[in-house]
Amino acid sequence: MPEFRDIFGYEPQAVAHAPGRVNLLGEHTDYNDGFVLPTTIPQTCRVELALSRDRSQRFYSAELNQLAKYHEGDKNPTGFARYVIGCIRMLRKMGQILAPIVLAIRSDVPIGAGLSSSAALEVAVLRGLRKLFRLKLDDVDIALIAQQAEIQYAGVNCGIMDQMASSLGDASHMLFLDTRTLDRSLLPLPEDSELIVLDSGVPRSLATSAYNQRRAECEEAARQLGVKALRDIDDASEVAHLPGPLDRRARHVVSENNRVLRAIEGVSAAEFGELMNASHTSLRDDFEVSIPALDILVELLQQHPEVYGARLTGAGFGGACVALAAKGATDAVKSDVLAAYGKQGQKGSVLV
Repeated sequence: MPEFRDIFGYEPQAVAHAPGRVNLLGEHTDYNDGFVLPTTIPQTCRVELALSRDRSQRFYSAELNQLAKYHEGDKNPTGFARYVIGCIRMLRKMGQILAPIVLAIRSDVPIGAGLSSSAALEVAVLRGLRKLFRLKLDDVDIALIAQQAEIQYAGVNCGIMDQMASSLGDASHMLFLDTRTLDRSLLPLPEDSELIVLDSGVPRSLATSAYNQRRAECEEAARQLGVKALRDIDDASEVAHLPGPLDRRARHVVSENNRVLRAIEGVSAAEFGELMNASHTSLRDDFEVSIPALDILVELLQQHPEVYGARLTGAGFGGACVALAAKGATDAVKSDVLAAYGKQGQKGSVLV
């Protein structure tokens, strides 16, 4: 891969990183003002940047081997560059004066697996801009700006979880986050357990999936229930009178919030796993965001004697599954499950 100097002719002036994330519980609850429980993964996005010497902005992605050019007044770019420009434009909307830049991206966060490669890119870019221009932004500011960049410039009406996890989380803790108040705490994983993340081999794209439709359904359910957001309902029986599919969408959100709140009470690995299993059932049947390949992979994980629980992670419609397994048994679980998955005509891989 070419180095920064090879691409732009001089050395970078700032370097920043941000990790991807995996969500353990609290799926599709963040845009309903609910509760989430993600953690970060070892894979990160790294950006190198410097002031432009010719007033044009250029962005290079090593993974895609693409160089995007942008001049003020151009139409919004497509592809990875829209995330970078989105971050720059959000800062300018806030009154920050930013000179044109050049930027190189190197990321090993898998794209299309539901591990927030876009949030990692946004947070890394904003951290780099904070460093280069000495901006007075804290990590919560970074997350909020990154979220708006994705909504306004990438067209994904996302909640705040991914950006908060990338900006504030760490790989040795779960980040419990109240997405309405942004109150948060770092909590340990259940004792004697480790995480596994497997790719189903089926990529998904948030912007072209039913993600925005699900969000609209949740908002309509809240409107019919007379509450600001589904977060304000804590008893799933209260949504039973809604018309379908709003009743099912709301039931998932209410029950999922309750699962997160139960998990943070300090449950055993076995009970945490049961909550993960129930979460997948709810995502499959009530929220209807699973697909056959994910269901097969989750079932194989759940059936393994060294696994406490498993579920799809991310928005669904493809991507990854996360499992909680006995400490020290993860290598065997990965090997056994992927072999069985392959025998069913599927092709998965290890992510974490």
